[in-house]
Amino acid sequence: MSTAQAVRKAMIRLVPFLGLLYLLNYLDRVNVGFAALTMNVDLGISSAAYGLGAGLFFVGYFFFEVPSNVILHKVGARVWIARIMVTWGIVASATAFIQGEVSFYIVRVLLGIAEAGFFPGIILYLTYWFPRKVRAKIVALFFLAVPLSSVIGSPISALLIKHGDGALGFDAGWRFMFFAEGVPSILLGFAVLFLLPNRPKNAKWLTPDQRTALQSTLDSEDTREVGHEVSTRSALTDPRVIALSAVYFGIIFGLYVLAFFLPQVIKGFEQQFQTKYSIVEIGLITAVPYAIAAVAMVLWARHSDRTGERAGHVAIAAFVGAVSIAAALYMGSPLLVMAAVTLCAVGVFTAVPVFWQLPNAFLTGVGAAAGIGLINSFGNLSGFVGPYLVGWLQGLTGSFRPGMWAVAFFMGLAGVIALFFRRKEKAKEKVAVK
Repeated sequence: MSTAQAVRKAMIRLVPFLGLLYLLNYLDRVNVGFAALTMNVDLGISSAAYGLGAGLFFVGYFFFEVPSNVILHKVGARVWIARIMVTWGIVASATAFIQGEVSFYIVRVLLGIAEAGFFPGIILYLTYWFPRKVRAKIVALFFLAVPLSSVIGSPISALLIKHGDGALGFDAGWRFMFFAEGVPSILLGFAVLFLLPNRPKNAKWLTPDQRTALQSTLDSEDTREVGHEVSTRSALTDPRVIALSAVYFGIIFGLYVLAFFLPQVIKGFEQQFQTKYSIVEIGLITAVPYAIAAVAMVLWARHSDRTGERAGHVAIAAFVGAVSIAAALYMGSPLLVMAAVTLCAVGVFTAVPVFWQLPNAFLTGVGAAAGIGLINSFGNLSGFVGPYLVGWLQGLTGSFRPGMWAVAFFMGLAGVIALFFRRKEKAKEKVAVK
């Protein structure tokens, strides 16, 4: 009973706050997609150069991800997450002052370095607080920040661009948007120091019995399910970690192509279907797939927790994303295209929370910090490859169609690899029955 009460308290106290932090994190990372509607013309940035700059974020992110996560495990989440947020907020606001391609590239690399470790750090942090049987749902509730950052952030970003010209002396609305959306991250970074306890034993809002019961439950699960703690080196060279990195690469490939290019795809309806949308209307249309995906994500995660099955849920979601984005290429109206894009978003977002239960099944402690960091860093390299490849293909062909085929390919590949883990799960279940 004490464990259930502690879990409920932790969910109420931690998940909404962490979700807010990730909402700001994701918004500061992908608001460049809206800025591109006017920034590219203002600065003379080509589609290929924009795709390169958008993706360079993940170069700095890649190299600093594992060290950042290991440091978080050693020094505690409270101090390290606060550091991450303050530095990324400063760099995000500084994007307002870029003057061309080179400065755009530099600030994107610095933003990746500043943000490195935040998402995998939170995934690791949640394992310190929540038993395995509820983790997919908890991660889904936390990950709601991503679709909500588009549902809420897309219209806000569009409004800031539309009305920000001249505000605070900025000569363009997109500059004001970057500056304004970076400031809350700095402020909340300082709030983390007071609101985020490292472990259950540090939570004053839990009773002594609740702290003890929750920690005992978590420790016994790790011992029963994982066994001994593996080293950093062992985690980084584990074939399962490498395979999961490939799965995550495919899923996140679809996520960032949608994030960075969906506004431009919708704008392209003007030529394809002879439509006309304002920046604000594009923001509202962009929000729709994410709103629907948010609901589907929580329901799919709850189903996974209830059945205890993980890899199959990931594979199905990845295949849905792959098939639907390919189908979008052959739709004959904006409504049908957006319906297919929405299904792709559903596939992407339903896959992610369940996916993160796969490494947790065999990693714990510092090994989990390193393994989760590596999976996330390799997976997020697709945030570099995807935008650059799609931008280059769009510039070469004048169409987003080749880029969407790339999304279908990588998401389909992720589904195929996930099926391998499904076979492993079945084998483990047979051993457990015997």
